[in-house]
Order: sequence, then C-alpha cells, then structure tokens
Amino acid sequence: MKEVLNIVLVNVLLVLLVMVGVAFLTLLERSVLGYIHFRKGPNSVGFVGILQPFSDAVKLFSSEQVFPLISNYIVYYFAPVFGLFLSLLIWVLMPYVSGFNSFELGLIFFLCCTSLGVYTVMIAGWSSNCNYSLLGGLRAVAQTISYEVSLALILLSFVFLIGSYDMLMFKCYQGWMWMLWLSLPLSLVWLSSCLAETNRTPFDFAEGESELVSGFNVEYSAGGFALIFLAEYASILFMSMLFCLIFLGGDVDSLFFYFKLVFLSFFFIWIRGTLPRFRYDSLMYLAWSSYLPLSLNYLLFFLGLKVFFFSLLV
Repeated sequence: MKEVLNIVLVNVLLVLLVMVGVAFLTLLERSVLGYIHFRKGPNSVGFVGILQPFSDAVKLFSSEQVFPLISNYIVYYFAPVFGLFLSLLIWVLMPYVSGFNSFELGLIFFLCCTSLGVYTVMIAGWSSNCNYSLLGGLRAVAQTISYEVSLALILLSFVFLIGSYDMLMFKCYQGWMWMLWLSLPLSLVWLSSCLAETNRTPFDFAEGESELVSGFNVEYSAGGFALIFLAEYASILFMSMLFCLIFLGGDVDSLFFYFKLVFLSFFFIWIRGTLPRFRYDSLMYLAWSSYLPLSLNYLLFFLGLKVFFFSLLV
C-alpha cells in the first residue's frame, strides 16, 4: 500500500510540475516573440510579467463556455479533456533512475499515445459541425499519420541498435558519445517531425489562420480552448525531453539535461518567430519523399552495424 501511495504521489507531483512548466513556457514564448517582433511582451502582471500565465488561466477558466447549437455536444466537450489527458499521460515515460515510472516497453507506449492523439484532434474538428474545423481536423490527421511513420522508423532504428524498448538504455549507451554525432541527419529529421507532430510552425496547417480562421479549434472558447492550448505545450515539452533523451546524452539525473530541454523548447519558439508556413503539398512531399527514405536507410545502417558488432563478439 505504501508503494502504491508513493507512486501516486510521484505521478501527481510530475503532472503539477509539467503544468507549471507549460505555464512558464507560454510566458517564454510570448516574451521571445515580443523581442523577435521588436515589441514588448507580457510585462505588467507581477514582476516582469511572471504572473501573466496564471492570470490568463484564471481569465479563460472563469469565462463562460459557449458551444454551437448544432454540435455533437458530448464529444465536442470531452475532446480537449481527452487530449490533455494523453499529453500528461505520456509523461510517465520520463525515465527516473529511482524506477518509479520506468518500464521496459516505453517506446511502444510512446507510439500508442501519439497515435491516440490523432483521434482527439479529429473528434474536436468533426464534433463542432463547422467546415473550417473539419478541414483543420482532416489536415491534422493526414499530417500526423504521415510524420508518425518517420518517427516510428527512427525509433525502430534505435531499438535495433540498443536492443531494448526501455528509455533508460539510451543513457547507458550514450556514456561515451551522444547519438547526435552518430546520426546527425536522423536527429534533424526527428526534430522537424516533432514540429509536425505538435502542429507547430512551419507545419501548423491544422490551425492555419490565413485560410482556416483557427482550424480545428475555431469553435472552442474559454476552458476548452485552454485545455487544447495546455495539451499542445505539454507535448512540446515532452518532445524536447525525448530529443534530449535520445540524441543528447539522456542524463536525466543531471541539471545540464534540463538546460538542454529548455533550449530545445526555445528552439520551437524560435522556429515560430522566423519561418513562414509551408504549402500543404510541400509538407506531404517532405514526409514521403525525403524523410521516409532517409529513415529506412538509417534503419538498414543500424541493423547492419548491430550485426557487424555481434559477429565480432562471436
């Protein structure tokens, strides 16, 4: 009973810390975008605007929730809740050395959670019975499925190399050299696929303001919009953590790991402030004609490398 209570407390603490991290990531984004645009970001609420995220949360969750009369109300209401639940559930993969949440099939669990995330966006776009949100949801589904193929092949490459689905093994195998130096092109593919998975610039077609108003979340307001917003930024933090874990050493028990995580999160914001949105056909061409062959080539390369070293040992 004591062990179960301990695990529950650790998971609750993890969720709370992720939510606080999301709050300050939104503040960081608004401040960085302010500097990029040569204007002031949030600087009035609290000391240098540090309480602005909490003020926004109170404002959104205390506002009246409106919904279209022709919407499918139940699924329309619960789609953002389920999306945030998945974005927080996936954080149990963070490999603690203490072993609270670490389990051997972590990479498969990651692929399952990211695949389920497609359904939340699709249901959110369909349930409001709005043409703009439906088009945004369809775009998000096609985009996410396309880039999940590359992500799965990249993870499979490292499964062949490491011989395990456990996240902690990445730390063991990067004791002498980061995976970044062994597979630099693959790390760039992973990083841009993460941008597409989280619907961030330049792959934000599901929320294309110029042609779809606001995409799949156009009918959401108040608390529903806040939950979609929180789910997106929790996913950004998790993808940054996963990149650091796979390519940048994976030393979770080191303070330097969290500096790398913050820099990767800053990179997401930096991309948003500098790059324009792609054309949709360019997005699909990039996924199927460039990233897929590269991922398959690295898969065969890592498989051959593993067979070569195994033959030397035998």
